[in-house]
Amino acid sequence: MRWRPAAAKSAAMSNATNFPDWHGTTILAVRKGGKTVIAGDGQVSMGQTVVKGAARKVRTLAGGKVIAGFAGATADAFTLIERLEAKLEQYPDQLARACVDLAKDWRTDRYLRRLEAMLLVADRNGVFTVTGVGDVLEPEHGVAAVGSGGNYALAAARALIENTDLDAEAIARKAMAVAADICVYTNGNLTVETLA
Repeated sequence: MRWRPAAAKSAAMSNATNFPDWHGTTILAVRKGGKTVIAGDGQVSMGQTVVKGAARKVRTLAGGKVIAGFAGATADAFTLIERLEAKLEQYPDQLARACVDLAKDWRTDRYLRRLEAMLLVADRNGVFTVTGVGDVLEPEHGVAAVGSGGNYALAAARALIENTDLDAEAIARKAMAVAADICVYTNGNLTVETLA
């Protein structure tokens, strides 16, 4: 191993941490009237530049029985979705158990611990937010959101779900429009998947 002065080590670490951050995304889940919807915008940003405007960040899994949306680093999120699919094969029709098992692996596995993403996952029975710190959270009001515009979409959806007769998809679309108007890392190119 070659010795480097402290200043050189510090510069190397600084360059690693100055790599442009990939920002963006708003993912929103809404459950209402027996319907579950996950919506995600399509914007991918690097620093202050929009790199792509129509990325697909919401996917169906388990033969269409599960919907997953992701926020964070794309490659990391795809790795997690692949792991979730494997867990769903191991525990068919047990989304909560698959999510808990994924979160446990994510927290304890040395490789997975470095992944920077969050997942919103839903089936007909529930919605879960899955994080790298071991959280598997089920929302209280039938609404969950992640990503840079997640709080805006969450607030809008909570207001709409309690005060309108709109269905789950209409609520998701309106709330995502609010987030896109406020968050610079969110756009209006939506991917919307629904479970009836």
